[in-house]
Amino acid sequence: MAASQANRKNRIILFVLTTVATALALYFVWSHFGGLPKGDHAKLQKIPIFVLAALLGYLFVRALNAAIFDLIFRFRKGYEAPTLARNVFTLLVFAIVFVILFRNVYFEYDLGALFTTSAIFGVIIGLALQDTLGNFFAGISLHADRPFQVGDVIVVGSHVGVVESITWRAIKLRTFTNRIVLVSNSNAARESIEVSPRNNLNARLVFFGTLYSDSPAKTIHVVREAVRDADNVSDKITPIVRIRNFGDSSIDWEIKYWLEDYAKYNDTDALVRQRIWYALRRNGLTFAFPTRTLYLERQSAARPITAEDQIADRLSAVDIFAPLSPDELRQLSKATVVHVFAPGETLIRAGDEGSSMFVVHNGRVAVQISDRGTPRTVASLTDGNFFGEMALFTGEPRTANVVAVEETEVFEIGHAAMKHIFHTNPDLAESISWTITERQADLARGSESAQPSIAQSAGLLSSIKRFFGLR
Repeated sequence: MAASQANRKNRIILFVLTTVATALALYFVWSHFGGLPKGDHAKLQKIPIFVLAALLGYLFVRALNAAIFDLIFRFRKGYEAPTLARNVFTLLVFAIVFVILFRNVYFEYDLGALFTTSAIFGVIIGLALQDTLGNFFAGISLHADRPFQVGDVIVVGSHVGVVESITWRAIKLRTFTNRIVLVSNSNAARESIEVSPRNNLNARLVFFGTLYSDSPAKTIHVVREAVRDADNVSDKITPIVRIRNFGDSSIDWEIKYWLEDYAKYNDTDALVRQRIWYALRRNGLTFAFPTRTLYLERQSAARPITAEDQIADRLSAVDIFAPLSPDELRQLSKATVVHVFAPGETLIRAGDEGSSMFVVHNGRVAVQISDRGTPRTVASLTDGNFFGEMALFTGEPRTANVVAVEETEVFEIGHAAMKHIFHTNPDLAESISWTITERQADLARGSESAQPSIAQSAGLLSSIKRFFGLR
């Protein structure tokens, strides 16, 4: 920024010095001849006066150009004036200045006769440069209509990209494969142009399909909530999820959402599809796709390891569930729900009501609290760690946000499953309350070994019994 200001200052100083030097030279030549020369050699003697006057006129036009366009565009409208508009303005004004100077210096010549004599050469040059002139005037038309600006995403013909510049000859596009494409102004003027302005909320559509057995109302809610907090999706307009069609084997859906930066639509579309996949799987909804089912009868002497066995094995390593018997662990594993979260997704939010806890099976999550409005990570939990136990056993609101750092698979143990176990074995409540109190004491005192107080355990036991309706 400082270097740019220094260069600009140097250009201004050079311009002023050049203008002053030209004006002084014109003054000295004019003084030497005592005004416009007269006599036989006047035509030749007028040349330096005309050249210096024309140069001074050119410098005046450049100064007028900078003053007008910098004032109107850079300071009042907030963006640079188009190069083509500047060049056209400079040519027109300098042509007027040139005609005025010529008629005042070489007043004995008729400009009309000169232009009439050269008309045939103008026709020849015009035919030779018809493509170039076509691009030039098409560029003027584009600038007059102003359908797009530098930074907008446009589709012209078969090309899609971000507008980098608009010259007298072509539109310069940078495609999303980082290539440069030059579309001539004459071709662009003949094509329909689709414009996605940079300072506008532009919408995108992503399509997917689900089974007919899945609830439409549930699908709409799940997908909308999964997409609305994705990066680059605007929070000013709520995404819209709607049914496009009833297909042969699926309900065909579309989700419409608005982007903050349309130039990143490819990455955002990919992220939205990823969020939809995780959200549907986590909520028991299924993508529709052609399938073939084969039933094979296989004799096996050994009992296969089931998903319930894996869940029971993981829960047995959690100290809160240490008092449970193997049968109770298997019973609890049958009621456990498995969820998979994408990186960056929020598992629970501080202040939300809840009546379940989570055990991390694979992956890693971050426990975050609000520090003056900014999330701060206070713990990182990996395989075998758990969180949310107070909501499960006492119904207390969530006290922190838990966000997936990487793709994470968690087990959710709900209130109904634990209530059934408590009613079959009420003595478990006391053992679990003591285990939770002991864990809280360890967390509060760091690595120091400390015994929890009997009063704390009794208070927690009372809360558990009241929440589960135990006597």
